[in-house]
Amino acid sequence: MVNKKELSERDIENIFITPAIINAGWDLHKQIRQNVTLTPGPVIVRGEMSARNKKKKKFADYVLSWSPGTRIAVIESKDNNCTVSHGIQQALGYAEILGVPSAFSSNGDAFASHNKVPKAGEDIELEFPLENFPSPVELWERYKKLHNIKDKDEDLILQPYYSDGSNKEPRYYQVEAINRTIEAVANGQKRILLVMATGTGKTYTTFQIIWRLWKAKAVKRILFLVDRNILADQTLVNDFKPFGSVMTKIKNRKIDPSYEIHLGLYQALTGPDEFDKIYKSVSADFFDLIIIDECHRGSAAEDSSWREILDYFSNAVQIGLTATPKETEYASNITYFGEPVYTYSLKQGIQDGFLAPYKVVRIDIDKDIDGWIPPKGMVDDLGQEIQNRTFNQADFDRNLILNQRTKLVANRVMKLLNATNPYSKTIIFCENIDHAERMRKAIVNAAGKLATDNPKYVMRITGDSVEGKAELDNFIDPESKFPVIATTSDLMTTGVDAKTCKLIVLDKTINSMTIFKQIIGRGTRIDEENNKFFFTIMDFKKATLHFKDPDFDGEPVVIYNPGPDDDPVPPDPEDQDDDPDDKDDNTGQTGSKKIVVSGVPATIISERIEYLGDDGQLITESYKDFSRKQVQQEFTSLDDFLMKWNDANKKQVIIDLLEEHGVVLENLADLVGKEFGDFDLICHVAFGQPPLTRKERANNVKKRDYFTKYGEQAKAVLHGLLEMYADKGVTSIENAKVLKLKPFSDIGTPMEIIKNIFGGKENYENAVHELEDELFKKDITA
Repeated sequence: MVNKKELSERDIENIFITPAIINAGWDLHKQIRQNVTLTPGPVIVRGEMSARNKKKKKFADYVLSWSPGTRIAVIESKDNNCTVSHGIQQALGYAEILGVPSAFSSNGDAFASHNKVPKAGEDIELEFPLENFPSPVELWERYKKLHNIKDKDEDLILQPYYSDGSNKEPRYYQVEAINRTIEAVANGQKRILLVMATGTGKTYTTFQIIWRLWKAKAVKRILFLVDRNILADQTLVNDFKPFGSVMTKIKNRKIDPSYEIHLGLYQALTGPDEFDKIYKSVSADFFDLIIIDECHRGSAAEDSSWREILDYFSNAVQIGLTATPKETEYASNITYFGEPVYTYSLKQGIQDGFLAPYKVVRIDIDKDIDGWIPPKGMVDDLGQEIQNRTFNQADFDRNLILNQRTKLVANRVMKLLNATNPYSKTIIFCENIDHAERMRKAIVNAAGKLATDNPKYVMRITGDSVEGKAELDNFIDPESKFPVIATTSDLMTTGVDAKTCKLIVLDKTINSMTIFKQIIGRGTRIDEENNKFFFTIMDFKKATLHFKDPDFDGEPVVIYNPGPDDDPVPPDPEDQDDDPDDKDDNTGQTGSKKIVVSGVPATIISERIEYLGDDGQLITESYKDFSRKQVQQEFTSLDDFLMKWNDANKKQVIIDLLEEHGVVLENLADLVGKEFGDFDLICHVAFGQPPLTRKERANNVKKRDYFTKYGEQAKAVLHGLLEMYADKGVTSIENAKVLKLKPFSDIGTPMEIIKNIFGGKENYENAVHELEDELFKKDITA
């Protein structure tokens, strides 16, 4: 008779839960997935150190699907020491992010159920025997009800995703974005808005949407509209590549009707003259589907041409993609497209662990904070008298150029890079093209040998620079070492997939929340292959105050209400923030030339480093402080820790547990001292105890009579283990494979040592455990 109380959670699944699901008609290989990782857990960054908080990883025990890509239920399993409904809240959390109506929990005795769409008179939550688990058809009907799927639309809804045969599959939020969009099309919605943070794979998501609609023959001809050549070219050869010969990029002033998938630039499709409006060369019903990438940019005055294209193809389904919905008193994407069918924010992406968190280095320069008043009669570098007024941060690098300030910024940037990695990809956002060029020169001088060894160490990548734009592909290519630093104004604000970018420098006045979000998005991609888990924002112009704005990552609110004669998305008013050109003369008045002054010193008067906290707010906290809090969450007191440490057969279990919280003991050793072992690092940082080095602990054991009960060969082995602990730490002696190394290999093989000297595996492991007890005897007082 099986005693359920003694079974593990996995045993409960294998013996009771899985058979019950299969008996209800579910296909084990096609419809049941176990141990499904939904999110990897957020990256914690403090100082230059980072680690994943695996305690916050989302991991579903079961995900049930009606067909591949159509998930309809989740089940959370628990061992039999828990109640039947113990895991239901956890299951509900997973059901919420997966957009499924059915959540279940089981301990092997029965099932607990939560149904978001109960029938009239039916309870939302109930419990039932194992043999009564719902059939696939029943749970599919629930899903259809939740998402308003009609029977006639099932073929479209269930159209398979594209697969290249690899194990790659869309992330949970991409599946949700794709499914919600397909469902909106099936329900006859013509205007659809999809909001996904930069770095979350909007183009891949778009490809799957188009693929499924196209394969299901819901649409035949598709136009993917972008506003930059590089976006079209990247899409053509990357995410959209499977379309192959049916896809083309619109060029040579011609829309070729022999293709079905068309990638086009606004600029290539229209212009100020009727001759430029080549979109009119095909009929208004030519395209069935139009995707507008970065649709927030479409409402800007210079980009307003997208509206006339959409108006012409008004019968087509139109899907707007953006990371930052445009919501001002003058413009609203939501007014045109409707409420987003799905939103995945930067905050959610960071909390899930799919996007890189940031730390902020805020730097205040004396002239920016205090302002600068030129002495009466002072002249600029051209000998022209400077207006006697207060110049402030808004003037610098627009009306007034203080060369020493530019030099100061460049030197501070290089100081950070040299202290971390001088080859970390860096983007410096400047006020305008002139400022970007001056910053490039200043970085060259500050970089010294790094710049002379390779003239492409720093490049100005702006719209007017042929040489700079030619290096853009190299900058974003992880395999290309150069350029390392790009100075820019507006060109790299959006659409540049620089996933290895580790440093963003803001020496630019940013009044627009939309532009700020786009700039921050340049650093949000995680690239594990190239060890990029977080990025740094160095802010010289108080731009990061936008992080404190509730609107930074909040829900967009429509504040533009068009009149009956207004355009659906009227142009924005001109914003100096987006204006690459200044019109200043040497008097500092509007419409004049810039004032250039070389001899005025500038000084950094304060710096502050802030990190992203659990609540998404910026906090000032060291890695030590963070680690102390995490350890104290797991262990209520020093005595509690000591008891669990000593009871652990292998200390690696405790170390792994702390790593799940984001506490990496190697990181603490870098801060406290590499001579200290894991035990002392934890006790010192978390509980304020004075640490002993590994060698001090080993010497304390040697002074005792501990070894006298062992024979000479056993003593030699234990002495060797003690020396290895002193050199490498406790985990190095817990694996029997260490016996293959010297000095143990001189004594015998691992098998000979364990069997002949210690009398078997159990005796050997007990001896190692006793050695650890001696090492960690209570030298520490609570």
